[in-house]
Amino acid sequence: MRVHVADHPLITHKLTVLRDATTPSSTFRSLVKELVTLLAYEATRRVRVEPVDIVTPVAPTRGVQIASPRPLVVPILRAGLGMLDGMTALVPTAEVGFLGMVRDEQTLQPTTYATRLPDDLSGRQAFILDPMLATGGSMLAAIRYLLDRGATDVTAICLLGAPEGLALLEAELGGHDVDVVLGALDERLSDQGYIVPGLGDAGDRLYGTAQ
Repeated sequence: MRVHVADHPLITHKLTVLRDATTPSSTFRSLVKELVTLLAYEATRRVRVEPVDIVTPVAPTRGVQIASPRPLVVPILRAGLGMLDGMTALVPTAEVGFLGMVRDEQTLQPTTYATRLPDDLSGRQAFILDPMLATGGSMLAAIRYLLDRGATDVTAICLLGAPEGLALLEAELGGHDVDVVLGALDERLSDQGYIVPGLGDAGDRLYGTAQ
């Protein structure tokens, strides 16, 4: 497993605004889209391409194009849905699937309640979107779900991560072809399983339901 924590002042600046409790949902949504597009540049560094011959206005040449089968982008509902536009802005030809997962607030264990993915993912390159890598349970379940269906190369893209969640993924997926791309690695988890300092509940802040 490979881990990349983005180190770019523009990403850090946007994350700072995102973390601010006074940032309204409309601004929060816009910033998430911008941040995901920036993180997607790092996440797609190893995206598969194939050669293609074209003719420019000057001469024939050979370039590359996204290879088939197309990359699969999988947001984890609901908060991951707010990251989808930022990812497809960079890779508009990607196929999109969905995983609906919910975390039990007592046990912190994830449960899958909905899926919309091809049954056979043999040889597919997949990108999972979830704003927060907290305990790591939901992300681990999502990655295993894709690997069990044949995906051979899985990348997780998260705005923030906690050391506890990252440690779980490294312990369970160390031998797999998995990448984790984070906007920042924060200090720790709270007793309630929230990332500290974090940014609160990403889903609530995206959709304006924070109390």
